[in-house]
Amino acid sequence: MFFKKSNNATETQLQKAAQELKGGSVEAFRILYGKYNQKVYRFCLRMLGDEAEAKDAFQETFIKIYEHRFEFQGLNFSSWLFTIARRICLNTIRSRKNYGILDDEYLEPQKENQSDFGAQAYISRAIASLPVALREALILREYEECSYQEIAGILGIELSLAKIRVHRARILLRNILKPLQKELYES
Repeated sequence: MFFKKSNNATETQLQKAAQELKGGSVEAFRILYGKYNQKVYRFCLRMLGDEAEAKDAFQETFIKIYEHRFEFQGLNFSSWLFTIARRICLNTIRSRKNYGILDDEYLEPQKENQSDFGAQAYISRAIASLPVALREALILREYEECSYQEIAGILGIELSLAKIRVHRARILLRNILKPLQKELYES
């Protein structure tokens, strides 16, 4: 099954599982997968905006985690996991540019009447239209609830730059969503 309900592993169990994973423990992998599978899938889906690509990136992430388990240094498994997922998503985005898959729908916000469902789609398109560096910082902060320190670690940037990227993403998103805001609050 693609998704399994996340288990309620404690922080200690997660740290122990991350260490046991280095030895190839299938049970440790199961615990870590159960904890992080939904978060990683949501991250991939929000970064890529395409369900099929997100599933591929999600699966590739966990395959790479297992294949490179011996490289984990034991400091922060979550950051290591999201760093790998991020690289896979960025590679997918880069490959789109090579083949011209990225269409204008993601580059320009659409100005049309939106229902509640339409509003969600409009917001998703607005997030997808952000530059990748800002989009990934915003997704990690707002959807994955990462601290600025965790974002800096995942993205390999300074703490101050992580804060700046989230702030700039929020400003751009606010500007893109002004037509929707105006429509919702003037109705």
